[in-house]
Amino acid sequence: MVSAPPPVRGEVFLVALDPTLGREIRKTRPCVIVSPDELNGALSTFIVAPLTTGSHPYPFRIPCRLAGKSGHVVLDQIRTVDRARLVKKVGRLSPGTLESVLGVLQEMFAA
Repeated sequence: MVSAPPPVRGEVFLVALDPTLGREIRKTRPCVIVSPDELNGALSTFIVAPLTTGSHPYPFRIPCRLAGKSGHVVLDQIRTVDRARLVKKVGRLSPGTLESVLGVLQEMFAA
């Protein structure tokens, strides 16, 4: 059996987020891998940020387009997930969008 290569930062996977609690984003939805490739290659868990098509334009929600649909990367809902939650790869963020995502994450955690 050949193991799949680890996800790469910026790739988008369908991720099974349930079960959830309270106001956490739920169901299986696209999520972008935001953890560094060094961690992705060494661990079987990945830091992801969900994508949504129904969102308000907050400073920590980055506009994006994937598969012809407009939406947002929801950085206030980042979480760590096990490889078993990754359903399938569905795309990749554009370099500019990924740069915006990483910039906002840096601002969020710099204080």
